[in-house]
Amino acid sequence: MNTVTYSIPAIHCAKCTRTIETELKELTGIQNVSGNFETKKVEIIFDSPADEEKIKALLAEINYPAEG
Repeated sequence: MNTVTYSIPAIHCAKCTRTIETELKELTGIQNVSGNFETKKVEIIFDSPADEEKIKALLAEINYPAEG
């Protein structure tokens, strides 16, 4: 199991974090997603076949690109 935390400057409210959590949980291999709109960070726990490349691509696709 892998854990990553991304800074996502486009997060502005709780709805933003819910959108990210909902979309990422549909990606196969995602175990948990926890977003915080105050810190603009998202923690993601995942296993294969999910990987950081796929996660970052999905975040960019839904207009919440990750930094770092």
